[in-house]
Amino acid sequence: MKDLYGRKINYLRLSVTDLCNLRCKYCMPEKGIKKTSHSDILRIEEISYIAKVFTSLGVDKIRLTGGEPLVRNGILDLVRDIGKIDGIKDFAMTTNGVLLNRYAKELKKRGLNRVNISLDTLDDTKYREITRLGSLKDVISGVEEAKKIGLTPIKINIVLIGGFNDNEVPSFINFAKEFEVDIRFIELMPIGEAANWAVDRFMSNQTILDNLGELTPVKNEDISSPANYYKIPGSNSRIGIINPISCKFCDYCNRVRVTATGKLKLCLHSDDEIDIRSIIREGKDLKQFILQEILKKPKSHKLEEGQYIKRNMHEIGG
Repeated sequence: MKDLYGRKINYLRLSVTDLCNLRCKYCMPEKGIKKTSHSDILRIEEISYIAKVFTSLGVDKIRLTGGEPLVRNGILDLVRDIGKIDGIKDFAMTTNGVLLNRYAKELKKRGLNRVNISLDTLDDTKYREITRLGSLKDVISGVEEAKKIGLTPIKINIVLIGGFNDNEVPSFINFAKEFEVDIRFIELMPIGEAANWAVDRFMSNQTILDNLGELTPVKNEDISSPANYYKIPGSNSRIGIINPISCKFCDYCNRVRVTATGKLKLCLHSDDEIDIRSIIREGKDLKQFILQEILKKPKSHKLEEGQYIKRNMHEIGG
């Protein structure tokens, strides 16, 4: 399956819920969100069906996202169903890690390969500040359990926030060495809730490289990956740098997203959304519809021109 620009689309991100057990300041309002009507949310069997159709079209990498995917009722059944689909080479989940200690073993048993864990600080007080609800020790125990049962390689996603966690880079490097995980620094994007304060807190990831001295680049076999990796000295772990603002990687974009309400997003940074929930519920040919719509995938985003989407990350799957 290719778009108009010859990009092979083989990566599907499936948001299973817009709900979350945290209230991270750059993602959600402090009071939380209005719960979406049950009828508007994709059912577990519909999400599974979407995964099967996309896989039949050449998708071989699927990631479950949210909100927080582990708060979705039926998540283990969904992992089991997708884990059985032939042709999937990489089946992963992005999670905040709070519930991972409880679910890791069963997730692995039912077919999940690995996890990415969102963690923006290693300081207890600052963690409660940025998440408004969370406990850092729950996340750490989740990392330990995921490593123990083999949901690896584990990647820790860190949103770099000026004046908040930019002084913690050495601590994260030590964390990566201790737990034998990769860490990835992601530039803060002015999307949704973050748009009000991201400009003042934005820091280019080049700041990290400038302050770490000479690092050895690691060749990335996947040209569609948004991260540039560097070896951490004295360790098998890596630092990943993701620069959606200061460095575009649209030329090799291989991904599409489906929101929890059944909207197909061809570009994360576009407000354009295509309703596939209705296609499914009306019994229409989803495969042909996807092939037709994939040709509308834009060539690139317009972040550098100040064109930002209005929806929050928890609504679209990140």
